[in-house]
Amino acid sequence: MLLPKSSLLVLLCLCSTLALFAQQNLTGKVKDAVNGSAIPGATVRVPNSSRGAISDASGTFSLSVPAGTSNITISSTGYKTKTVAVTASSGPLSILLEEDFSRLDEVVVTGLATTVKRRNLANAVATLSARELTGVAPAQTFDAALSGKVPGALITANSGAPGGGISVKLRGITSVFGNSQPLYVVDGVFFNNSSIPAGLNDVTGSATAGNPNNQDNPSSRIADLNPEDIENIEILKGASAAAMYGAKAAAGVVLITTKKGKAGKTKITVNQEVGFVKVRHLLGVRNFTPETAADLGGKSDSKDSIVIATRARYRAAFLKAQSEGKIYDYEKELYGQTGILLNTGIALSGGSDRTTFYLAGNRRQETGIIKNTGYLNSSVRLNVDHKLSDRVTVGVTTNYINSSSDRSVTNNDNNGVSLGVALANTPSFVDLFPNALGEYPRNPFASSNPIETRDRVINNESTNRFVGGANLDIRLQQNSRSTTRFVARGGVDYFNYKTVALFPRDLQFEEKGQQGHAIQGNTNNLNTNLGGFFVNTFTPNENFTLTSTAGATLETGYLDNMVTVATNLIAGQSNVDASGNTATRQFRQKYRDNGLFIQEDLSLIDAITFSAGVRFDRSTNNGDYKKYYVFPKGSLSWNISKMKFWHSSTINNLKIRAAYGQSGNVPPYGSKFTGMLGSNIGGFPGILVDNLLGNADIKPERQTEFETGVDISLLDGRIGLEATYYKKTIYDVLLRHALPSATGYASEWKNSGDLQNQGVELGLTIVPVNTKQVRWSANLNWWLNRSKVTKLIIPPYAIGAFGNSLGTFYLEEGKPATQIKGTVGDDLKLIGNSEPKFQMSFFNEITLFKNFSLRFLLHWKKGGDNINLTQLLSDLGATTADFDDPVNGAKMGVYRPNAGDASLYVQDASYVRLREIGFYYNVPLKNTKTIKGIRLGISANNFFTWTNYVGYDPEVSNFGSNTLTTSQTRGSIGLSTGVDVMPFPASKRGSFHVGIDF
Repeated sequence: MLLPKSSLLVLLCLCSTLALFAQQNLTGKVKDAVNGSAIPGATVRVPNSSRGAISDASGTFSLSVPAGTSNITISSTGYKTKTVAVTASSGPLSILLEEDFSRLDEVVVTGLATTVKRRNLANAVATLSARELTGVAPAQTFDAALSGKVPGALITANSGAPGGGISVKLRGITSVFGNSQPLYVVDGVFFNNSSIPAGLNDVTGSATAGNPNNQDNPSSRIADLNPEDIENIEILKGASAAAMYGAKAAAGVVLITTKKGKAGKTKITVNQEVGFVKVRHLLGVRNFTPETAADLGGKSDSKDSIVIATRARYRAAFLKAQSEGKIYDYEKELYGQTGILLNTGIALSGGSDRTTFYLAGNRRQETGIIKNTGYLNSSVRLNVDHKLSDRVTVGVTTNYINSSSDRSVTNNDNNGVSLGVALANTPSFVDLFPNALGEYPRNPFASSNPIETRDRVINNESTNRFVGGANLDIRLQQNSRSTTRFVARGGVDYFNYKTVALFPRDLQFEEKGQQGHAIQGNTNNLNTNLGGFFVNTFTPNENFTLTSTAGATLETGYLDNMVTVATNLIAGQSNVDASGNTATRQFRQKYRDNGLFIQEDLSLIDAITFSAGVRFDRSTNNGDYKKYYVFPKGSLSWNISKMKFWHSSTINNLKIRAAYGQSGNVPPYGSKFTGMLGSNIGGFPGILVDNLLGNADIKPERQTEFETGVDISLLDGRIGLEATYYKKTIYDVLLRHALPSATGYASEWKNSGDLQNQGVELGLTIVPVNTKQVRWSANLNWWLNRSKVTKLIIPPYAIGAFGNSLGTFYLEEGKPATQIKGTVGDDLKLIGNSEPKFQMSFFNEITLFKNFSLRFLLHWKKGGDNINLTQLLSDLGATTADFDDPVNGAKMGVYRPNAGDASLYVQDASYVRLREIGFYYNVPLKNTKTIKGIRLGISANNFFTWTNYVGYDPEVSNFGSNTLTTSQTRGSIGLSTGVDVMPFPASKRGSFHVGIDF
């Protein structure tokens, strides 16, 4: 039977009404509860569903919700999450969010595919936002931007050379000769941070004094990453937090999340930084007189005719230079250039409800404080997220990086080649500048002319790098009580790294030697990682949540490093085929690691959180590559303030927590094999057995850690305290043993001892003033670590620096792992310790009248000794600024206090440093449709340092950061930070900033 038209119309209207009731449309605006300003980027969601929206630049949002929806949740970074009741008649909503001073609603990673709010977190995990990382005074590189901001970390700038070179140690010493740097994970992609030497030792002879460690001081590859692309960083400092990364997490894990697009109108941001770079501190040079110039030739009372003639020649040379006005400050000439820095960035972000994107390009250029040095980094990033359906989401991150760094020749050398070593032996009255024909005079006091070396030597590192990752998230099942997801994540990190070191044949130090060097290196590296995870969340009621995770991971790596050394170059040529002799060496390493893990997270009444998990890892670097090593973890937190009996209006959050975990560190590549070396035998190609004996039983280093702490928040979060104690032990420490000569081998890698670290970390957050016109927030962090060698199955021995007579790091059972010993008289005695007594950082941000802000970061490092061989070399060359100061009837440079003891040059490297200070102004705009915001600022980085240390910088290490760790080399020494040997001086930076949003 057909319905009449009037009945059909009534039915359609009824269906339309039902449809409208079934699909309610909510609108509203999200604002700051204190000043009423709009909050863009806030997330509005329907609980237990995939429905959500993002507030636009004006804080406005629109969201379709199913019929029967009773609540929506609103969250935004830095604000407390809020739940709002809605009804069928709800009109436009006005939602006020309160600032989350203690960041209790901040989401923190607890596993490879799970998260938890900070209020229920059982570990001390440090987090840094984009503003904390680069929003005050941008550093030269990403790793340098971490300095002073991570409680529990010792971060050292090994060299001031452009392109960086930073060493990061989290919670003390985790390895003596193995990897001591944290694992970096960028958007789920394992980011290779190798430091690859350029082969400069072939010219400088740095390692010829018996120390087998690399001293080329290359940059760290994490420096390739553009800090402007980063949204936030989580730092898993210990095994209890990082156990899910297994055998790669012994030194901690740094999880980096880059910026993503948000639904809404496309936002365009342009940032421009213009600034200058100057040397932080100069040591000064000796002021000569005719008599002291003559003293360079020998003692005045000498009867030797050669000494008498030399003294007369030097006196005449000084008087001639003085009369012609040619007394030079070569230190200022070498290190006194004012560098220019330019940093230009543009970013576009936006998208729809289903697809969002973030596209950014950046170009950083900086000239160094030494002529012909500098750093150039260009990068492009594209991040795209797309909802294939309400159940399936995919995300892709891509990053291309091109960088070039000219680093000159600094740090230790035994051939008088590097700038600082030559400078230490060169008095101010010698003329080293080129004549009208461009010919450089020969330096009679050193093996090289440092001005000529600066002007003509090339030492360049260049990188082409691609980092890409993909993430797939499928909601397999969902109902009111349970949700099951499958998460797949994969990534690839590829870079080509080239080094060129060119020493022309007519340099002073090349003329009588190898007649020129061209050292060219080419490295290709490919790392991949793949993981799949099943995650089930079971919530039978609001007081019980159980999250179960199971998954598997696979990581592979292949590195091919080839260095060609050419000598006896044809004049004016740089190609290796334009030489009389060439030698090529190649190092290749390949590994495959895979792991399995399960994890359970239980939450009771949103107050008690228990987590337990275990990971099984194996690696082709282990002696038994088929064996799985087990790394368990467990943690418990109790938020007492969430209990029903808690009624304090003053203490808003009180949590006690404890956690335990294990992680590992795989052996050096090839340590389980006895190598075969190519050789020429009687004119025929052949092989010889290496003198390093392979160990088929080699095992990974294993780390266990227990940490406990308490977190307190008072006065609505305006005062927050976090206190943590940890104790971690590293078992099966990898050491290289000397073997009896009767074995036919020189050494062997073995698991030879145990280390222990104990420490305390305290953090205080306060907001003394919070009004519409004035806001002041401050963060105070204090931390210390104490290390000890608890077991050593071999006799004590020196492990770093340059021998007992100058002070050396010394491994000894029952003693601190960072102790420095040296000869005092005829005895070997304790003369120092490189570990700081404590560190403290103090960050302040003051906002005035909404638009003005002042931010600054102070960093105090108390204690921690350096071996100051920069001063030693200057004393030996008689050029130290205080050389002629009288002490005990002699000159200071000849007879310093404690002369004859190794302790003479082991010196306290304490400092207080104003790491960052910035003043910014947001220009108020009215009635503008195109320009949404303008920011102006001025900043300074490392501009003021208070220290009694007499080197170029108290943060220094001749041995650099983590290098290629192989069976043939020790890589970097995990202990020997603070060895000062004529580094590239540290610099300070000042910048002007302009930012425009469209």
